[in-house]
Amino acid sequence: MKGDYQDLVDEISALLGAPATLENRDFRLIAFGAHDSDDDLAMDPVRTRSILTRQSTAAVRAWFEGFGIARATGPVRIPAAPDAGVNRGRICLPVRSRGIVQGYVWLLDQEPGTPGPDPAALAAAMEVAQRIGVLLAEEAKAGADLSREFQAVLTAGRGWQQDMAVAALRAALGPGGDGLHAAVCVAPWPGETPASVPGAAAVCVVPLRGGGGGEPGDAAAAGPAGGLALAVLLRLRSTDALAPALTAVARLLPRAAEPAAAAAAGAGTSGSRARAAAGASAGAGSTTATGPHRMTAGVADPVRGLAELPAAWEQAVAAARAAVAEPRFGPVAQWAQIGPYRLLASLASDPVTDPAARILLAPAHRELARTAEVFLDCAGQAGRAAAALGIHRQTLYYRLGRVEQLTGLDLDAGEDRLLLHMALKASRLA
Repeated sequence: MKGDYQDLVDEISALLGAPATLENRDFRLIAFGAHDSDDDLAMDPVRTRSILTRQSTAAVRAWFEGFGIARATGPVRIPAAPDAGVNRGRICLPVRSRGIVQGYVWLLDQEPGTPGPDPAALAAAMEVAQRIGVLLAEEAKAGADLSREFQAVLTAGRGWQQDMAVAALRAALGPGGDGLHAAVCVAPWPGETPASVPGAAAVCVVPLRGGGGGEPGDAAAAGPAGGLALAVLLRLRSTDALAPALTAVARLLPRAAEPAAAAAAGAGTSGSRARAAAGASAGAGSTTATGPHRMTAGVADPVRGLAELPAAWEQAVAAARAAVAEPRFGPVAQWAQIGPYRLLASLASDPVTDPAARILLAPAHRELARTAEVFLDCAGQAGRAAAALGIHRQTLYYRLGRVEQLTGLDLDAGEDRLLLHMALKASRLA
């Protein structure tokens, strides 16, 4: 349908004599008209970001929705707001189908003091917007069907139920179902299923329980912290072409607010609209990428066809959990790169049950636990461990002696080292 959208957007541009931009209701770019104006204000920060990144920030969405565009049935004129990165006013044509908003067509308004678009031309443009609305509604219905079938695959128990769910998803995807895909888990997910994710064959929201455990085929048993997760089935061109997929996934994660947001907040605009304007040209909200409950994503190894999709989903969930446990993996972790967490993530929901390790994991012994973990990470090499911890080697030996006293383990014994190392790593996932 992309060609249809572009043709319809070009038709609106021709009717109104201005470049039009089409976004879905999540403010993701679908199509835009050619821009050949010499007006320097036309490509303001908000419009430029929308075209270059194919999406707008949450603050931009809040700013524009504050003018009632989600409820409007006709054109809405929005004034310029330079503090929000909107250097030129906008005309918004709501795109609706059967009373439900499906998206928005955006046009740059005329400069103040000049006549706006001809009413007859605007009415004709609204008729074209209604045709766009029908297409978007049909696409949304198809996406909802795929979302339901995808969710069924991830939540079905092993056996004939899962086999039937996979067959139904394959039928819904058509010939594309036999292609190369990667499963992605984004958690914790705070809301509804997004209207679209670039490069995704299917998207859904699934419940996750904290920790691990459950039956191997129980997809809901290995959530990073319980709650909900966004599941994405990404199309791939080849096993070596994961970069576009990883970029698409990264865009689903929140970004820290930029310093410009704080500066804009004090620019003199009042009320909630001022707060929205302050963030309109910044990142997607003020959520930071740190903390024990930060949103992370896990990407499974590519699979061809859908038979291995349930196992790929378990990989994706494990990678998302590892990204929480070890920030060095980054906010987007790949299953192939999480090392021992591939095994640790499959342990029971409360893996730290050994009494020898439990005492070391008490808050009072946090520094001793860190010392032991770094020592074991350094393969028992005291010099490397002391340097990594920034302590004298004798201090390291003293702490390791305390670890042995508390745990009853012998750090010269390979099996005792293995037990302690696994317990310390697994505690990050629990």
